[in-house]
Amino acid sequence: MRLLFLTQVLPYPLDAGPKARAYFVLRYLAQHHEVTLLTFVRPSDREDSVAHLRSFCAAVHTVPMLRSTGRDLQHLVRSLGSPTPFLIARDWVPEMAETALQLLTETPFAAIHADQLPMAQYALWARDQLPASNVPQPTLVLDEHNAVYLIFQRLAATERNPLKRAVLELEWRKLQRYEDEICRRIDKVVWVTQQDWQALHPGVAPTADEPSVIPICVDPEGEMPLVPAARPRRVTFLGGLHYPPNAQGILWFAEHVFPSVLAKAPDAVLTVVGKQPPPGLHKLNIPAANLEVTGYVDDPMPYLHETAAFLVPLFAAGGMRVKILDAWMWGLPIVSTTIGAEGIEIRPGENIFIADEAPSFAAAVLTLLQDDTARARLSHSGRRWLEQAYNWRTIYQAWDKHYPRTEPDEDPIYRALHAEPDPRPAL
Repeated sequence: MRLLFLTQVLPYPLDAGPKARAYFVLRYLAQHHEVTLLTFVRPSDREDSVAHLRSFCAAVHTVPMLRSTGRDLQHLVRSLGSPTPFLIARDWVPEMAETALQLLTETPFAAIHADQLPMAQYALWARDQLPASNVPQPTLVLDEHNAVYLIFQRLAATERNPLKRAVLELEWRKLQRYEDEICRRIDKVVWVTQQDWQALHPGVAPTADEPSVIPICVDPEGEMPLVPAARPRRVTFLGGLHYPPNAQGILWFAEHVFPSVLAKAPDAVLTVVGKQPPPGLHKLNIPAANLEVTGYVDDPMPYLHETAAFLVPLFAAGGMRVKILDAWMWGLPIVSTTIGAEGIEIRPGENIFIADEAPSFAAAVLTLLQDDTARARLSHSGRRWLEQAYNWRTIYQAWDKHYPRTEPDEDPIYRALHAEPDPRPAL
């Protein structure tokens, strides 16, 4: 099959959860189909990353995504009086729409794969512009990384600033309506978790076909677990801090949990790795020797080698946290909130510690700082479970349900394009 794959982020390198999801789905589909990637790129994206994707895609086309605080504010103000959510309006780029339509006009794709909700608008718009013809219209498939509205709903529930809370409340209600409409218009929707499907279908019992759930997976065969330091003292958070739930979570940990950790483990170091760290971290009176905020780093491994506890202190999220899969892959012991681990099959106490209150979260972190046996147990159990349940090389065979493998002459589009001319004379 010929597939057009649309992504909101360049799916390489694998330094963010959405990239990991898109990358391994793309890798799997490219093994069995002819896949053309159309993706947004940011100024920080590198040409060698695009070259890597070209090594297994039939073609890769890029469109610049230009963001700025000024543009975001303009979109936010406009969205206040519009039914279109800010998150969707902000990501509408005419050049992306025109490029998608051009590719569809030039090549009869069997399907368009929209990776994440903001890309669904391009798939729908481009297909609607196609002229009617005898060649079948492409099937539209949406990969819903999460129930997007749920993230903003949870952020609104915990926001103390009345103005920010009102804006978040408005945004999640618009997103809920928009997301529901898009999922009804798309031919096939694949969900990362059943919880996210249920968030869009409250009170509806699952059927044999719905929800179609394929979890996020990573590549444990491609990376060995880390060899930990003899006496690790870091408690580490890794993730993009421009993402509000990440920033909110690490600020909560630093303010309400870490002081209790320091009281009993004064040599512990809170290590925060990720771009755009919140400035509030440095205003919490944590001693300089006990706090390291790195910003984005190309290689976090030196910090991870010295990590006793990998932190996932999230209270607003959707989908799955790939950072948990990554930590299992690296063989790191994890402490997470319930929402942080939502959507992932876990065994609390065996392959992860779960805590939702500051005292219990601090106690779990201290256990990992002080108990070598507990740390090793979580590390080994997490790695084994990842290999079994979240390996893309086996689990992603589920995509064959949506993109059946066919011989060329079984594909209706292939037959239409390669049909032999009728030898009978015209009447």
